[in-house]
Amino acid sequence: MNVNKEIVKRVKAIYEWLDEKIAAHQDAAGKCEVCGKCCDFETFGHRLFVTTPEMLFFADKLRDKNIKKITGGRCSYQVEVSEMVSLSNHKCTVYDYRFAGCRIFCCKGDARFQSDLTEAVIKKFKAICDEFKIPYRYVDLPTALQNFTAENFFRH
Repeated sequence: MNVNKEIVKRVKAIYEWLDEKIAAHQDAAGKCEVCGKCCDFETFGHRLFVTTPEMLFFADKLRDKNIKKITGGRCSYQVEVSEMVSLSNHKCTVYDYRFAGCRIFCCKGDARFQSDLTEAVIKKFKAICDEFKIPYRYVDLPTALQNFTAENFFRH
């Protein structure tokens, strides 16, 4: 069994589960208007954290070579409206591969709902790490992207 491919498959299933939960509880989840404000971490005043399985999924989908560092406090995968001609209404160029925190957070959502959902999804990611005996990391996105290689991310 290819461990990385199995982890990618499990993360995809978790993201599908998460998307179903959010769709089933839209009142609490909030309606994201894809304004991109939360993608400007510095201005919005929050941090996005990611886990080891999520980074492996992300790197697999981007084929490692397209991992971009975050500069200036804004997510480097967010594009300006003028660049959106071919991106089908999304300001995020990695929308299909976005992290759990990006899926869960909505500035109009209920904070308690978001917190509970975050805790549930973190348990699922930790279980993947335990099962495959890989180090569990919960790191802010700029740090995770800064020096990402699977080898660096797994370092104890």
